[in-house]
Amino acid sequence: MAISYEDIVKVPKALLHDHLDGGLRPATIVELAAEAGHELPTTDPEALGRWFAEAANSGSLERYLETFAHTVAVMQTGPALRRVARECALDLAADGVVYAEVRFAPEQHLEQNLTLDEVVDAVVTGFREGSALAAEAGTPIRVGTLLTAMRHAARSQEIAELAVRHRDTGAVGFDIAGAEAGFPPTRHLDAFEYLQRENFHFTIHAGEAFGLPSIWQAIQWCGADRLGHGVRIVDDITPGNPPMLGRLAAYVRDKRIPLELCPSSNVQTGAAASIADHPIGLLRDLRFRVTVNTDNRLMSGTSMSREMALLVDAFGYGWKELQWFTINAMKSAFIPFDERLKIIDEVIKPAYAKLIG
Repeated sequence: MAISYEDIVKVPKALLHDHLDGGLRPATIVELAAEAGHELPTTDPEALGRWFAEAANSGSLERYLETFAHTVAVMQTGPALRRVARECALDLAADGVVYAEVRFAPEQHLEQNLTLDEVVDAVVTGFREGSALAAEAGTPIRVGTLLTAMRHAARSQEIAELAVRHRDTGAVGFDIAGAEAGFPPTRHLDAFEYLQRENFHFTIHAGEAFGLPSIWQAIQWCGADRLGHGVRIVDDITPGNPPMLGRLAAYVRDKRIPLELCPSSNVQTGAAASIADHPIGLLRDLRFRVTVNTDNRLMSGTSMSREMALLVDAFGYGWKELQWFTINAMKSAFIPFDERLKIIDEVIKPAYAKLIG
């Protein structure tokens, strides 16, 4: 029986790679821009949503990243950050997401003189409020946040310390993001070594716009727990029957290093020609630790349910495969093992068992 989008919305999903500033509601951007005096391409929410999707659909990561100038501009006050985070939690919960790690870069939200700690406090409070409202609506969600440092800047040590400082109040991990080419993760080695000494989790954007060297450095030099995107690991796989894995690809698979794959986003930025051509099919067949993610829901006009529906259409996946992706994500989350296991055993598996039979 064909799996419908409506059916997918109802099943529990886990999300590891979602950017807070890439998931705002268009109507919220319009309202916050009016308050901040920020000029938008249009003040019609529906037209604005289309503008973001079209602007991001260029095939260039650099052009894709330019769209964030508008979202970040309206996220410069405590109340605005709190609202955006609250709505993010509600939107994800309404889509059936039961666990989410949402990342943002505190250093990008200081234009109205907030401190880094005030930025984090506002976002964490918003997530807490959104989660409480979602639970009241019968769609419970657990949201953790990843604090991101920009790889072209020089504040990674400061942001790493910020993340550790907030580890008991909502920050579950650390990340670096931004244009990969010319900004290798090894530039931030001090931050990663500090995080390891503090027994703290981190992921690194690697293998999206740049290839195998980025992945190799993220893992072997920096010690990343997960790979943000990591889609270019296929460059180390030689097609054939069976495909031949190079040393790095074999290491990533053997060590069960999670890949935070974002199909629609990868097509937009040119990392894949189409969903049907996306390496997720091959990587899933080879049993890499594959997870499915949204990246930027506004720019990609997407949701977790839509990403899964696209994979169902492209690869003929059924409930078993969707459960496999979901459990992979939950296994790879940055919360304690017992909490991960509880969500898998008490929420995810029972829901899919009814569908798989």
